[in-house]
This record gives sequence, C-alpha cells and structure tokens, in this order.
Amino acid sequence: MYAEYSDKVIEHFMSPQNVGSMVDYDGKGEYGDTRCGDSLTIYIKVDDGVIEDISFLIFGCTASIATSSMITSLAKGKSIEEALQIKERDIIDALDGLPKNKIHCSVLGVKALRNAIDDYLNKRGEHRL
Repeated sequence: MYAEYSDKVIEHFMSPQNVGSMVDYDGKGEYGDTRCGDSLTIYIKVDDGVIEDISFLIFGCTASIATSSMITSLAKGKSIEEALQIKERDIIDALDGLPKNKIHCSVLGVKALRNAIDDYLNKRGEHRL
C-alpha cells in the first residue's frame, strides 16, 4: 500500500510533527482542495517576527498528512519572511519525493501557511508585499 512513498513520507504520516489545534494562536490559515476533499488548518504563534510554534489539523490522505507535517517542521523557527519563501518543491524535496498524483498535496501546506501568516499580519494592521 505504501510502496510508492519514501521512508520520509511514511515517517511523517505515521508520526506527524506539530499536529493539533492551538488555542492562543497569533495566526490561523485554512486551505482545502475541492478535487480530493483534503482540508488543512495551520496555526502559528509568532514572537518578534519568528514562528516560535506551529501546529496543524488535517483531513486528508497519507501524502497530505506527511506534507502538512513537513511544512510545519520547515517553518518552525523561521522568520515570517523566511516562511513565506517555502515552496511546494521544498516540501517535496524534504520528503524525498512524492508520487506524481500526490504532488498537489504539497500545495495545501504552502497555501494554509500563507493564509496563517496573512491572518497574523492583518491582526497587526500589516500586509505582506
């Protein structure tokens, strides 16, 4: 069943990092894919422009869970500006690849993270460039 997935994908699927909701978040971002039904919410806690804590809730497949776990791992400890530079390819590469029919799952994390950052900035009366 999992033969098409890398060991890194299986690791993040079986033991996802940063999973769960966050009550005292500074930013919340949601994104869903109507084609496959996956839905992701990312929460961020920011201190002095740095994402100090991040968590997520996902309804999705193996690849969606793994990519959500990975983007939170990549973004944690990064500045807002650095986190905005994370691209789908960064997630795919960090997971040692995804099957072609699952590449779209990496979009969920990027879009939800950007939405969480936008929410954080909007609450502060700021906007990203």
